[in-house]
Amino acid sequence: MNQPQDETIGALETVHRFDDGPMPTGVSVSATGRVFVNFPKWGDDVAFTVAEIRDGRAVAFPDQHLNSPAGDDDPAAFVSVQSIVVDPADRLWVLDTGAPMFRKTRRGGPKLVCVDLANGDAVVQTILFEPDVALPTTYLNDVRFDLRRGEAGVAYITDSSDQGPNGLIVVDLATGQAWRRLHDHPSTKAVRPPDLLPIVEGAVFMERPPDGPAEPVLMGSDGIAIAADGSRIYYCPLASRRWYSVDAVALADRSVSDAEVAATVVDEGDKGGVSDGLETDDQGRLYVTSCEQNAVLRRLPDGTFETLVHDPRLLWPDTMSVAGGYLYVTANQLHRQDKYQHGKDLRQYPYSLFRVAIDAGPVRLRP
Repeated sequence: MNQPQDETIGALETVHRFDDGPMPTGVSVSATGRVFVNFPKWGDDVAFTVAEIRDGRAVAFPDQHLNSPAGDDDPAAFVSVQSIVVDPADRLWVLDTGAPMFRKTRRGGPKLVCVDLANGDAVVQTILFEPDVALPTTYLNDVRFDLRRGEAGVAYITDSSDQGPNGLIVVDLATGQAWRRLHDHPSTKAVRPPDLLPIVEGAVFMERPPDGPAEPVLMGSDGIAIAADGSRIYYCPLASRRWYSVDAVALADRSVSDAEVAATVVDEGDKGGVSDGLETDDQGRLYVTSCEQNAVLRRLPDGTFETLVHDPRLLWPDTMSVAGGYLYVTANQLHRQDKYQHGKDLRQYPYSLFRVAIDAGPVRLRP
């Protein structure tokens, strides 16, 4: 008698195996096919926090010097990078948390850095966040761009801190000015037990120190994506099965009050699991990682969901990137770190960068 099977869905292609070294989080792919990744400083030995995959190897990008900070507040080097994103003009933006080991931030550390891929990989802009924007507890997580707004475009960033207020940050790329939105709004905050009990590899996903009781995971607004027409910003707390959207025009207009911005928030419903990443394509479809299901789900324009890929190798699908007709996704076994496993690091090499064909391109909002 045939027994039910947990069948693989979709066709994952391995882009790169990380057979040694630190765990990756972010991935982004340029219009010319260059692949970039990053390694935040969470306890692994991180020789460089931003890398490019070249000839089958992860190498420091743009060089080792820029990956060698003098301290957590070094404004001229990458400190601990959580996300890297290629913008609609094919420039690579580096989102630096300035918070190795989730330490308190100091001015100079938290920043957004633009690298011109068409001009010798030169750093052409560095935006430092002031302490009233990147709070001491802030953890800059992910970023999306709309280059049509204002003089040079805007960036939208999530603050996923598990130590302080969550929210979104908006950046005017022409002036470098930034401001917080949805500061400590309920939609940006972690959901606590008993309202959320995420199950990953058969176990409740909680912080589990070697001694003492388990504690809930409190990471807030984490994944972020921008609608294909730029009208709305989608975001989700990591510790939540729900996701939300907010009006992009209201976010970017400083004359609109915080209350008016909050009034545009829409609860987008249950997305099938806790998610560490969101993405969109130019066909108006939205992608969500499902860390509980080893899967990437896709919401179609009519609101229905489908499973794009489900595979046992997708152990904690983290960040996604759309390029050249593919969706790229990292799988880094985040939930197997010692902080979630009674002090025992259960991660096993390799960590992986995969891709799956989607017959669509990235959202590129530019003049």
